[in-house]
Amino acid sequence: MFREVLVTLWLFLFYIVYTGSTTPYDIATGLVVAALVGVPASRVLVSDERKLLDVKRYIHLFYYALKYMTVIEFKAHMDVVKRVFTMRLNPGIVKIPVYAKSRYGRLLIAVSITNTPGTVVVDERDGWFYVNWIDVASTKPEEARLAISAEFEDYAFKIFE
Repeated sequence: MFREVLVTLWLFLFYIVYTGSTTPYDIATGLVVAALVGVPASRVLVSDERKLLDVKRYIHLFYYALKYMTVIEFKAHMDVVKRVFTMRLNPGIVKIPVYAKSRYGRLLIAVSITNTPGTVVVDERDGWFYVNWIDVASTKPEEARLAISAEFEDYAFKIFE
């Protein structure tokens, strides 16, 4: 029951932040929707309830989201803009290892890579990501991982592992 309450609470908070409204209607709607989704989904979403109470994970998640949406995305966009004007492109697909074991950790890494301009995860197999990269600096798997996903993986470990 504890897991269901926590997931419902997080969904409700997400709903309120997303809608940006705290009218009685939105609060009531948010509670109903969060409960209808949170109770059955909690069994699938949460495997270890103790992780839900670890405040350090939320701090890392907040810091990562803030850094990703400001610094990392900005740098990547500027790099792609520069490449568009100079036409300095060296595209290709590289194979990089993924050390995160949790499915949410790997999902965070894959989404972060794909949302960053210039890179797209095109496949995942047996602990490897295949990434379409706008400027292949190295085809060596570990060097490509350091350039593409090492920072994302560091945060994935802090948040989900």
